[in-house]
Amino acid sequence: MPLVLAGLLALWAATVALAEPFSWEALQERARQLAATPYADSRLTLPEPLARLSYDGWRDIRFRPEESLWRNEKLPFELQFFHPGMLYDHAVEVHILDGNKTIPIAFRPEAFDYGKTGLAGVSLPGLTYAGFRAHTAINTKNYLDEFLVFLGASYFRAVAQGQHYGTSARGLAIDTAEPNGEEFPFFRDFWVTKPGKKDKSLTIFALLDSPRVTGAYRFVATPGNETVIDVDAVLFPRVTLSHVGLAPLTSMFIFGENTWPRIFDDFRPEVHDADGLSLSLANGEWVWRPLRNPATLAVNVFEAPAIRGFGLLQRDTNFDHYQDLEAFYHRRPSVWIEPKGQWGPGEVRLIQIPSPEEIHDNIVVYWKPAAALEAGKAFSFAYRMRWCPAANVRPPLAFVSATRTGQGRSKGTRLFVLDFEGGTLRTLPPEAVLDASIWLSEGRVLDKHLMHNPETGGWRVVFEVETSNDSALARMLPDKRPDTEMRVILLHGITPISETWSYAFKP
Repeated sequence: MPLVLAGLLALWAATVALAEPFSWEALQERARQLAATPYADSRLTLPEPLARLSYDGWRDIRFRPEESLWRNEKLPFELQFFHPGMLYDHAVEVHILDGNKTIPIAFRPEAFDYGKTGLAGVSLPGLTYAGFRAHTAINTKNYLDEFLVFLGASYFRAVAQGQHYGTSARGLAIDTAEPNGEEFPFFRDFWVTKPGKKDKSLTIFALLDSPRVTGAYRFVATPGNETVIDVDAVLFPRVTLSHVGLAPLTSMFIFGENTWPRIFDDFRPEVHDADGLSLSLANGEWVWRPLRNPATLAVNVFEAPAIRGFGLLQRDTNFDHYQDLEAFYHRRPSVWIEPKGQWGPGEVRLIQIPSPEEIHDNIVVYWKPAAALEAGKAFSFAYRMRWCPAANVRPPLAFVSATRTGQGRSKGTRLFVLDFEGGTLRTLPPEAVLDASIWLSEGRVLDKHLMHNPETGGWRVVFEVETSNDSALARMLPDKRPDTEMRVILLHGITPISETWSYAFKP
């Protein structure tokens, strides 16, 4: 059977499956039927003026606020839509669930202001919207601010009250940083439940598709001081998948307080959407991994069976540390993932990609199941996302508030200065005697000092690390030397009283 015909039959079968009133079960059945047929590419053939648009040109096409869906009904939520063009060339169908009715939302060019693109009045047949954004009264009672966006592949992002967009999420990651190349599933259909006048949450359903997997997704988004999104997903692999990332997050880190040497000629002290990866492990340990912008691709694996939570956090929210009145990096959200039910054996993967510019996301994190997802077998998982200030997801122990590094006092050594705050440190007197357990994958600690920090009320750990440069590899190919891994834990007597600081540097 020709591939195109098979794809059309799959879509017809899926449409029949949803001919009855929409339900979560019907969406799962549609995804299951779609997975039983070959993948059919649904990219739009964009008219040339849209295909050649630059990013700035595409951004100049703006949705007219007065065209917002539900504006005249005075509901707690409104929807606005994105125009296709540039990279956004997948056919994305949006439907509204209104009682027992399923209403498709047709593309309307008159809903857009085409700015200086010259496209106003130009015939643009066969288009669908590229995505949508949701608005609600998250900051003031009298104005509906944007708080949630679905746009591009399976990407979406949200903010809480008073925040600016930063870290993004995806529905699924496949073969990220693998030699064979990454596959990007996309949400091809959305169903948005029309809210009631007193609803505090917006429910969104989505159909995921890619060459190797389909999936049914349900998102229940509740905006506020924290914007909480509860996610339920059922995947249907077309083929067995050995490398799948659940609850993937993507972010940007160019440089920060831990960046050395400082190679960016920039007036701002720091540029990043998130400054670290936080892990809450099943054994009760909390881990903090400050982010880096490495010289070469860095992939780190953290064994995390039955993980309790993980996320990319922006702990540093001091404007003076960024000095950016346009990007407002100090207002970027932290994103915390809390699995629902038992996710079983698996690991968290952190991928850090070299990047010279802040316009690129170069940080990826996700949870990878230990077992492959079998072809033809449904795989279900659920989790809660919290888009919030980092202070809302601090560990009960002392946490790392700053990581700084520089040239040590002796040639060939590195100096590290760590500040810990919170937890039991709040109740310890300045004269308390603490210790720090320091582990290195290679090399040795030359010096170590612990001191009370009267400016923060916490404790500071200062130590130097010496690594060997005598190996033939170090002399011939210094850039090929493996990173030195380190771990530091604060101790009060023999009792750990802090999260684990985990870091890597290239000698």
